[in-house]
Amino acid sequence: MGDSGDRLGLSQDAAIVLALADTAVPFACSPEDEAERWVRVLRLHGWVGATLQSLGVGEAPLETPAQPASVRLLRRRPLGEDVVELVSVRAEEFARGRGSTAVCTVDVLFALFAVYGKTFDRALYVRGTSREELLERLPAAAGLTSA
Repeated sequence: MGDSGDRLGLSQDAAIVLALADTAVPFACSPEDEAERWVRVLRLHGWVGATLQSLGVGEAPLETPAQPASVRLLRRRPLGEDVVELVSVRAEEFARGRGSTAVCTVDVLFALFAVYGKTFDRALYVRGTSREELLERLPAAAGLTSA
């Protein structure tokens, strides 16, 4: 099947998140809208989704940022720039860095922090949580805490 395995595999949850993001994120009107779409997709899958749900992150944001159409158009990504692929590559780097054979939703989360920075923090904030709160709870959701 294809190449000799240069790319890492994906956990089922990570595969779903990246596939859903690939259908939603390219249609975002700004980086802020992209980050919001990532949060919406992530909250439903894997350890990150379980953690976001445990923090009370719901389907709708607590506030809806309103930007004039002219600002949204100016803030769109350049044509041909595939942010989902960029996030996928970064997620794979994180997975390799921890010695894993597969990318999981935690790797996708860290890739989003790297790619979006404060913009992703803002998307979490409007959903009622923060990067710090998410990272604090994540080990428990992933079963990484000792008894």
